[in-house]
Amino acid sequence: MISLLLAAALEFTAQDARLAYEKAGELVERFTPRDAGTPRCGVYAANFILDAASATGADVRRDQFTAQTPRGLKRFTNLSAEFKSAGPEAKWIVLLSHYDTKAGCGCPGANDGASTTGLLIGFANAFSNWKEPRGNLMLIWTDGEECMESYGENDGLWGSKRAAEILAGTDRKIGAVICLDMIGDKDLNITIPANGSKVLARYIIKAAEKAGYPNLVKTVPLHVKDDHLAFWQKGIPAVDLIDFDYGPDNSWWHTPEDTMDKVSEESLLKCGRIIAEFINIVL
Repeated sequence: MISLLLAAALEFTAQDARLAYEKAGELVERFTPRDAGTPRCGVYAANFILDAASATGADVRRDQFTAQTPRGLKRFTNLSAEFKSAGPEAKWIVLLSHYDTKAGCGCPGANDGASTTGLLIGFANAFSNWKEPRGNLMLIWTDGEECMESYGENDGLWGSKRAAEILAGTDRKIGAVICLDMIGDKDLNITIPANGSKVLARYIIKAAEKAGYPNLVKTVPLHVKDDHLAFWQKGIPAVDLIDFDYGPDNSWWHTPEDTMDKVSEESLLKCGRIIAEFINIVL
């Protein structure tokens, strides 16, 4: 019985982490900057992500939409992939990452956007290779997480608002939305902000312990504006995993210093293993 349970478990392997790191690096090299609402982001970078994830065997779909911004009406592109192995009554686990960069700052977004974009590509590979999958899984790459001026009703989080609206309008049972942001940092310390599901936070911490990283994840009393909020505000269980201590006094965030030399394949492996354990626990 034990061997059967082990065989059924989802694994995030070193090969998945290597793929994640390589694709993050390619995204940075080929598509910097990736300011939301521009063809460089929503067309060219989106095409790259779609091709990279599709190469793992995932069925990736594109959702193009327009939204009002402080700089007029702009077009955005979300990408998603579904891995369905259970009936309509089974719950869905959603992993989420944005791929755009902060407008106007010339930021490569290696950690802030590219690292977790690559991580989701790694998970597309892990899900496609899962020998005995259970439950239903979804990956969403969002455009337009970064605000153009200041976060508000018509500024920032465009992609997650769109995705949350679509999911909330279906009869799917969403068991968890896990937003992954800035967790490719070589000096990794994952935090879970207070404005999210406390139940999911406990499961994530338990998963980190099972994965062998008992001190890597902690809850903090901060409220963070991130892609999980759009789901949380619609009553969908959601939580944010973020390392918001990037460089001395967070000085590399939203600057040209956010480069791939600050990102670690090992950090992506640790994050991937924690999320895999989370999925094994809740499904």
